Amino acid sequence: MDARVPDSDLSPPVGWLARERESGRFYRLAKLGAALALILVLGATIAVFKRGSDPGTLISPPLMALLLIANLVPAIVLMVLVARDAARRDAERSGVGTGQLHTRLVALFSLVAAVPTVFVAIFASLLLQSGLEFWFSNRAQTMLEKTVSLTRISYDRELDSVASDTIAMSSDIAGYLKFVAIDDPRFAYAYGRTQVYQRKLTESIIFTVGADGHIRTLALVNPYERNLEKLITSDKIAVLAKQSVVEVSSSDRIGVLTRLAAGPNLYLYAAKTFDPQFIEQIQRGNEVLRDYQALLARSRVNQLRFNIALYLGALLIVGLAILAALKLADRLVQPVSGLVDAAGRIEEGDFSARVPVAQGSDEIAMLSTAFNRMAGRLDTQTNALLTANSQLETRRAFIEAVLSSVTAGVLTLDASGKILLTNRSAAALLRSGGDALEGRVLADLSPELAEFMAGEARDANVLVAAGSGQRTLAVKRVRYGENTVLTFDDITDQLSDQRRAAWSDIAQRIAHEIKNPLTPISLAAERLQRRYGSQVTNDRETFDRLTATIVRQVGDLRRMVDEFSEFARMPKPQFRDENIHDIVRNALFLHEVAHPDVNFTITPKLADIRLVCDRRQMGQALTNIVKNGVEAIEARRARGEDSADGDRIALAVERVGEQLVIEVTDTGVGLPEERERLTEPYMTTRVRGTGLGLAIVKKIVEEHLGDIAFLDRQGGGTRVRIALDADRLAALETSGELADISDDRDSEDGA
Repeated sequence: MDARVPDSDLSPPVGWLARERESGRFYRLAKLGAALALILVLGATIAVFKRGSDPGTLISPPLMALLLIANLVPAIVLMVLVARDAARRDAERSGVGTGQLHTRLVALFSLVAAVPTVFVAIFASLLLQSGLEFWFSNRAQTMLEKTVSLTRISYDRELDSVASDTIAMSSDIAGYLKFVAIDDPRFAYAYGRTQVYQRKLTESIIFTVGADGHIRTLALVNPYERNLEKLITSDKIAVLAKQSVVEVSSSDRIGVLTRLAAGPNLYLYAAKTFDPQFIEQIQRGNEVLRDYQALLARSRVNQLRFNIALYLGALLIVGLAILAALKLADRLVQPVSGLVDAAGRIEEGDFSARVPVAQGSDEIAMLSTAFNRMAGRLDTQTNALLTANSQLETRRAFIEAVLSSVTAGVLTLDASGKILLTNRSAAALLRSGGDALEGRVLADLSPELAEFMAGEARDANVLVAAGSGQRTLAVKRVRYGENTVLTFDDITDQLSDQRRAAWSDIAQRIAHEIKNPLTPISLAAERLQRRYGSQVTNDRETFDRLTATIVRQVGDLRRMVDEFSEFARMPKPQFRDENIHDIVRNALFLHEVAHPDVNFTITPKLADIRLVCDRRQMGQALTNIVKNGVEAIEARRARGEDSADGDRIALAVERVGEQLVIEVTDTGVGLPEERERLTEPYMTTRVRGTGLGLAIVKKIVEEHLGDIAFLDRQGGGTRVRIALDADRLAALETSGELADISDDRDSEDGA
């Protein structure tokens, strides 16, 4: 089949450039220009590499990358133009088409291969040469030389230390010999114990040199039993005529030889042991430095080799891409425009596209038939898949949306209690620690829920153990087949809020009913004491004690009523920018004065830590917590128990990210078993306590957008941690939203 395009279908060339391209003269000139440009760039590159006499200096990475681009671009252009001529000749020789598809494929593949290849080559060149520029820079060389010299400096410092000790010991020994003989036991003790041992030396020898040149030992400290006479040579002794000390070191010792001023021809040697690998490290460092200097001398040659490799690799990749384009062009020049059009329609989603089938049984007809058959199957299968996927996607999205949005935990269990499916809320409520729940047994995660599943009840409130105490879960189950869907929600805070609201209402009513008669009772008792106190002659002391008891008890009742009122209706907080450290310091000061036997500390001692808060309420909350700590210490004392840390209360204030954290630790009796109920109203562990203090503290902390936690102190006692969202408080105070929050809280309390 002749696929030549008729001349009448070709658009006439327009303009000079079009005419030059049509005649082929443009491409011949382009090849000549690319060849000349390549020759000129190669010459310039050689001149740049020969410039400068120091082969140890690198060409700057930007200049090297520019030279690489300048050499690659004309070479690639020349290769593409040569391949274009080859493709056109092949098309003309085969008589198929005009060769435009060949040339376009060659250009396309060349462009696809050349652009990333050039960029990769440039990136690789810049990356490696930037690294080479650093490692071959004066800074890197100086750093390496200083690193190598560090070990030598350490060795010289140790040698100077031994030398100074040896010279000082020589002077001391000369003083000894003025009063005792060298063979006197006292001299031996002073020499070995006072000099060698206390100066932390390993060995020492006092000797003289005879007329025959042999060493004669006069005194010796040699715990390692080394032959010190052979270590000291006549050459070392001869050097002492020019200098005061001579180094006499071995593989594992640093030694020094000097003269002994106690007489002529007397010498002293002393040494100290050190790690034998030290010398090896010095030698290895010197070898590394020599290798680096040798590599530095060849740095420009290595730079040239690397860039030549990049250049040849890039040309090879582009050449392979051009060869692949030529091969593919030979196979794709057949009249496939109908197939291409139909394939394009199918690609756009139109699976009804078909191509006409030519008469005959050649490859084109077979290809057209196969294409139509494939398009029909694709149409049928795609419609079925789209329908099924739409249904599956709708169901999956619905189930995931339901499970992920609900706060309740959802578990699907089989008959053996193994978890099949779950949601995020279940993992959070069961404290799985990030581990997957699927496949695990419910009894291993929560024995309480497993016990509920063993019963017949469909719903119940189950108490489960948690890190901070017991939590209450509202549990329900639904059976389907042999499996069970178990849902549960944490209602601990809800129950606590209900109890708190109920107690708040009770407190308000109690305060109202009790407060009215207190004043008349108190006034009546005081009037009895003033009016009839002088008239009572029989047992006057009992009368006074009874009236005083009435007044005192009324005062206690009034204080209790005040606490009821304060809990039931706390005043609206007045938020201002305060120094929280000053508030903490004032809360601690009151108890420091009242309890001098308790050690109070605050960390930091002085600081300006800003927080938007109600100064009075925060002071009240902190004072209550410190007061509880003091009472806990007094309770421990009453039990006759001692603390390893003494009677101590410590406060710490710090910023942790966006939060401001206040921690109060004491060495008291510690927390009760029902610690999760500490902040509930009327929950108290003291005989005379009302149980409202910590409830008020929690209310204050919550109104300041914070949380409070009661933890065990390591070593005994309690650690109270208050975390306040300082950044959010500051932002809300700036925008005026804190006042709105307080007003909303007042509206809720009024309701």
